[in-house]
Amino acid sequence: MFIGFSEAELFLRNCEDAVIITHRNPDGDCIGAGFGLKDILAQLGIRSRVVCHDGFPSPRYDFLTSEGAGEEFEPKTIIAVDIADENLMGDYKDIYGGKVQLCIDHHISNKNYAEKTLLRSDATAACEIIYDLAQHMGVKITRHCAMCLYTGIATDSGCFKYDCTTPRAHEIAAEMMRSYDINFARINRYMFDVKSMGRLKLEAKVNELMEYCLGGKLAIAAVTQDMMKAMNVSMEELEGFAPLTIQLEETEVGILMREREDGVFKCSFRSANDVNVSAICQMIGGGGHAKAAGCTINGPLDEAKKYLIGAVEGALSK
Repeated sequence: MFIGFSEAELFLRNCEDAVIITHRNPDGDCIGAGFGLKDILAQLGIRSRVVCHDGFPSPRYDFLTSEGAGEEFEPKTIIAVDIADENLMGDYKDIYGGKVQLCIDHHISNKNYAEKTLLRSDATAACEIIYDLAQHMGVKITRHCAMCLYTGIATDSGCFKYDCTTPRAHEIAAEMMRSYDINFARINRYMFDVKSMGRLKLEAKVNELMEYCLGGKLAIAAVTQDMMKAMNVSMEELEGFAPLTIQLEETEVGILMREREDGVFKCSFRSANDVNVSAICQMIGGGGHAKAAGCTINGPLDEAKKYLIGAVEGALSK
């Protein structure tokens, strides 16, 4: 059931012992939304903890997670943030699948799996919704919460350059800078500029191996487990690789395939202009946003790549 801010407020004010689930392969928005909501619940005297199938990347996000994800306890309330589909919970689906009481999300592809869903598909990031919810509730935002929310908005907007960036996102970011004295320059440097030597070498390799298909309208590249091992790069470090696929001017769709396990690829789609990649991913069991979406596909690599090329070709021909 889809709900508004008033119903979400009523739910949160009356909940207790909440677990906040974030999606696997976590990014700045789900981490920011999870820990930002944890801070807000703390203002209400509500105990909570934040969990993720893959854990939280360190040291990159230590400035958000260093206060701790929360003590262990048996939860009475199950909340999901930035999760459009229960399958994105990873192992936590086995524990909490079919039990999520509140989902706070901004993905148009949300499966409406929770008892209550606060969905705003026009929001830049889940953190934008968390901020507006806090304002609606009249709950104080701490400096740590402000850093969480700024990080989520900055990362999901590509440092405010993606089409999904709303005027509201700029307004909230400005408020975080103005009222909470956050070090926005340092946040953006860690999110977008700081890279390991292995990652820099892997970026060069990805550009070298990029395949351009369908008259250059599709760019596709794969990062295998062997490549990551050779460059000493973790899966977490591949966050932010997908935009490499749409750097060429004539490219319409880009796909970055990341081998998560032997023969299992997480595929990140990007649209440079008007192609709705969420619609393509939904046909493959995934989803996301019109300009940025994802799915998971099984290999072998060449067969998986051929299948993805066919799916994009079908979308471009419509």
